[in-house]
Amino acid sequence: MVVLGIDPGITNLGLGVVEQVGKQARLLHAEVVKTAHGEPAPARVGKLYRAVYQAAATYRPQAMAVEEQFFYRQNELAYKVGWAMGAVFLVADQLAIPVYGYGPPKVKQALVGTGQADKDQVAYMVRAILGLKTLPRPTHLADALAIALTHCFYQLVPGRPA
Repeated sequence: MVVLGIDPGITNLGLGVVEQVGKQARLLHAEVVKTAHGEPAPARVGKLYRAVYQAAATYRPQAMAVEEQFFYRQNELAYKVGWAMGAVFLVADQLAIPVYGYGPPKVKQALVGTGQADKDQVAYMVRAILGLKTLPRPTHLADALAIALTHCFYQLVPGRPA
């Protein structure tokens, strides 16, 4: 199974493609797509769309896994992350790729064993699972890979709904 993991953001969008064969996972692609604050919104969303589309068209994932984000008092941030999610959902619809969402506690639980793990612990587990020589950086990249691996984990464990 090939999974495209996405850490959504309008300024930094993490993209990670992981292939799972049995209980083994390997990295196929990883990047952080950056947009500038001064760019017009349509240009920023277009750049994200093209990057997600390129990754999805190249690696043909069977699933997209995205980080579910919760915003309580950050309306402007939620609005702008929504732009990024719109680009992601459009690609998923165009290429008929199912989308699954995972919140941070679920990702931490799947990879580290506790929903209270910190970002460094998650990055360490991503490195270990994928056999990387160094920790994936920046955090947007580590998060995208962690989300993809989380989807793989939930597909391997019987009775665990995604």
